Amino acid sequence: MVADSKGKSDISFAGTFASSAFAACLAEICTIPLDTAKVRLQLQKSAVAGDGLALPKYRGMLGTVATIAREEGLSALWKGIVPGLHRQCVFGGLRIGLYEPVKNFYVGSDFVGDVPLTKKILAALTTGALGITVANPTDLVKVRLQAEGKLPPGVPRRYSGALNAYSTIVRQEGVGALWTGIGPNVARNAIINAAELASYDQVKQTILKIPGFTDNVVTHLFSGLGAGFFAVCIGSPVDVVKSRMMGDSAYKSTLDCFIKTLKNDGQTLRIILSFNMIAKAAMQGDDGSSPCNNKSLICLSFLLFRRGVLQGKL
Repeated sequence: MVADSKGKSDISFAGTFASSAFAACLAEICTIPLDTAKVRLQLQKSAVAGDGLALPKYRGMLGTVATIAREEGLSALWKGIVPGLHRQCVFGGLRIGLYEPVKNFYVGSDFVGDVPLTKKILAALTTGALGITVANPTDLVKVRLQAEGKLPPGVPRRYSGALNAYSTIVRQEGVGALWTGIGPNVARNAIINAAELASYDQVKQTILKIPGFTDNVVTHLFSGLGAGFFAVCIGSPVDVVKSRMMGDSAYKSTLDCFIKTLKNDGQTLRIILSFNMIAKAAMQGDDGSSPCNNKSLICLSFLLFRRGVLQGKL
């Protein structure tokens, strides 16, 4: 994506979709152990809340990673990788691939000049919501596979794998169950997408006006750092609600989950400040792909740089 005066992309939708999906999948493979730790940390609060004497099983990002590896083996850190790749192919490709066309639709074909920030936000909200609506089943299966920890001897696992999870959910709960948590998931990804894409676009547009800066890897990295920071800070509360709704069917609605989370944790600030945990888990929003130009390598460089910096800084 090039932030020029016309607001036009220099590659096709197919090219943008493919490069974004590829970068998102590669980043998913590298970072899913941290995502698994994040999901366990988000879900354990509700399990501990009923017993005031119980101590949390997982403590901190590194402690959670170590506990999972010790009790379940290193491979357990990659639980959910298959639906995670499904998600990134669909959501990562759609939210980035549609961003430029939708943005150009909102400003009009005859628009000349810098695209207003409000239009960028609106376009990102739209593509984020559309993308995750299609990809919600993959997100649901990913969270459920990641949430399953060490089981007592003789107790079978809920799902044997990703494909089994899809079929089991449809058979036992109905097709509609694949869209469990769609409310907070749409809110989360639309918000994160808007914060990430709009801020990325805006920061890059500003940087390119500074003498000496060109549309290169350095510019993309600085833009990505700003985008990741905004996305993590803004989207974390709804990310907690999304994970809990997908991992626990006891919640009746998004509002019910949000209220119970605040009530059971006992501290309103815990859900608001949970972005620090997600930042350490290198999650942005999720999401695993970035609005770069026509080089998937640049996309991947931005992703890994953003995740690494956030993990080290927060």
